[in-house]
Amino acid sequence: MAVRLDEGAHAQLRFIAQLRGNSIADEIRRSIEDRINAAQDDADLIARAQEARQEIEREAAARTAAIAGFIGQTVTSPPAAKTAAKPPRARRQSEARSE
Repeated sequence: MAVRLDEGAHAQLRFIAQLRGNSIADEIRRSIEDRINAAQDDADLIARAQEARQEIEREAAARTAAIAGFIGQTVTSPPAAKTAAKPPRARRQSEARSE
């Protein structure tokens, strides 16, 4: 993946990386991980993700019914979609590496 930055942002990022003793790539990775973690705590984004999951489940049920009808099988109703208050947070890479 390539990331284009304007000259000023690149200079600042290079300086931050130098102060921390990291590479620019390390700083970019850390920023992305922080952004992902923040998104997992964003209530609006979580609600939108749940809506997307429900839509995917509806589409999958419709496709399953279409395929079953095509091959002559009886279709059973899919279970009602569960609505979770908040999906569990994914384990962070640092936690997964330590195992």
